[in-house]
Amino acid sequence: MPTSPALPSSAPAQNLSFTDLGVAPEFAAALARQGIMEPFAIQVATLPDAIAGRDVLARAQTGSGKTLAFGLAALTNLLGRTAHRRQPLSLILVPTRELAMQVNDTLRPIADAAELRLRLIAGGMPYAKQIDALDRGVHMLVATPGRLMDLADRGSVDLSSVEITVLDEADQMADMGFMPIVREILDLTKPGSQRLLFSATLDGDVDTLRKAYMKNPVTHSLAPASASVETMAHHVLLVHPMDKEEITTQIAAREGLTILFAKTQMGVDRLTDHLHSQGIAAGALHGGKTQAVRTRTLDAFRNGTTPVLVATDVAARGIHVDGISLVVHIDAPRDPKDYLHRAGRTARAGESGTVVTLAAPKQQRAVSALTTRAGVDPTVMRVRPLDAHLVQVTGARQPSGEPWFPPREAPARGRGNSRFGGGGGGDRGRSGGRSSSPRRDDRGPRSYDDRPARSYDDRPARSYDDRAPRSTDRPARSYDDRPQRSSAPRSFDDRAPRRDDRPARSFDDRAPRRDDRPARSYDDRPQRSSAPRSFDDRAPRRDDRPARSYDDRPQRSSTPRSFDDRAPRSTDRPARTYDGTQRTAATSGRPSVSRNATDRPKRADKPRHGSTGRGAAAGGRSAKSAAGKRSSAPGGAGSRYSN
Repeated sequence: MPTSPALPSSAPAQNLSFTDLGVAPEFAAALARQGIMEPFAIQVATLPDAIAGRDVLARAQTGSGKTLAFGLAALTNLLGRTAHRRQPLSLILVPTRELAMQVNDTLRPIADAAELRLRLIAGGMPYAKQIDALDRGVHMLVATPGRLMDLADRGSVDLSSVEITVLDEADQMADMGFMPIVREILDLTKPGSQRLLFSATLDGDVDTLRKAYMKNPVTHSLAPASASVETMAHHVLLVHPMDKEEITTQIAAREGLTILFAKTQMGVDRLTDHLHSQGIAAGALHGGKTQAVRTRTLDAFRNGTTPVLVATDVAARGIHVDGISLVVHIDAPRDPKDYLHRAGRTARAGESGTVVTLAAPKQQRAVSALTTRAGVDPTVMRVRPLDAHLVQVTGARQPSGEPWFPPREAPARGRGNSRFGGGGGGDRGRSGGRSSSPRRDDRGPRSYDDRPARSYDDRPARSYDDRAPRSTDRPARSYDDRPQRSSAPRSFDDRAPRRDDRPARSFDDRAPRRDDRPARSYDDRPQRSSAPRSFDDRAPRRDDRPARSYDDRPQRSSTPRSFDDRAPRSTDRPARTYDGTQRTAATSGRPSVSRNATDRPKRADKPRHGSTGRGAAAGGRSAKSAAGKRSSAPGGAGSRYSN
């Protein structure tokens, strides 16, 4: 496998231009308009091989210019190509939505310069707009694995025409468990197509992916997987657990852009709420928030509205914000790669920055092992709130203590709420996530006092006499020709006759009852007796049976009952025997049984239920049950009390 020597740094290469590396002139002009004149070392190393169509395996740390390295190569090879419906020609796979938006924002102005259509496909955004863009034809897709595989299963995208596939941050996709989906996506692309793989490490699952899907790749390594101590200052501050929250608040109150990394989503929300209560403008970023909220949070952090960002590892990779001067590990990571990627948010592209890890004294050994594996030799110091060393390293200061409230977001006009995130992120216009128009929350607070007072005095008095006549020319209605109501009381006698002219009904002319029964009188009923009722004066029963007496019942015998003195059965069946001979009967019915305890079979003749033959021969009890009975006593064989 061809391998190039390790490149020294990510600094721009001297005396070289993008055109010298094979980049199309229109792309070089677009980069010049953005102020990017000279390529970085990773771009110098990979662009010639990638533009030539070779498979490239590149190892480079964050902030080294990888996005332009694979993006310029893919766009140059797509010049003059036609994209058909639902059949993209190039694919860039990234692990997170934030990194997908970062790549989309970087490459979109360059693609627009050559009229190449670029589309962002990521979760948390409406399906309809993404499917509609695919229907119009897309040259390049920037996608996360989950949403892209979902659209492929729906039949909304066909990857069989993809000729260039880029895997960015492949090691993070392996850590996040995306490798099975990534392999499925690679199986759907065009066989034998070009593949570019960029990663911070090239071992483990990344090496397995290289062996399975890349053909004779050329490897370029920018630098070993360690932090750049030339541009970063690493510190480990040992704090007492009771002082950690206060020290964190003082660090967050500093001037400049700061990222605070916490371990869990709940920890991020709790810390953000605490900072708000202390008067610090901070934003929370983690995977539990919708894409629209995550996009607004990053925008507010970029423009300085909230100079503090509290985040989980979702912001550890791919988030490029200029001017981040401090990265603080509130909770130390477990993996040295996570430490490097968190630290990579500062000191990007030659800038300087500081990385601070807060740890309790009992965590010092674990943090020391972590930094050693990451290739970092930090300065370790024990600090207290507002110590001189704490202020010198981080610029900590006392917060104001007055609560800070985030500005309310005005709802966008003409955009309904969406169950998939409200259309935030990269689905707004050509900018892939950020509109070129100013944000609505950048406007000053609206005041109702500066509106002109409305006057009602200058309105002409309205008259009903100057109204236009009605179009029907109906005569005006007069109320004088209506009949006057009578004030005399109304009687039922002067009512108008019923419409059916039926005579009034009288109760006297009703027909006699059909049964002609005389009226019933309640006086001829017998009077009830108030004397208490006795059981002796009850009426005799209908069957004229005499009352039953309990005295004439036969007395039971107290002697024990024997089976021998039982009365013979009513049938004259012969007694049944168990001597083993054939049973006979004098009648056609079943023979009667006169069973005696003396003619029952012995236990040795009939095994007990559940016993084996050997146990039955020993008296009907199995050896197992006998042993179990012996072992039930304390101290016996098999007892828990035996030694």
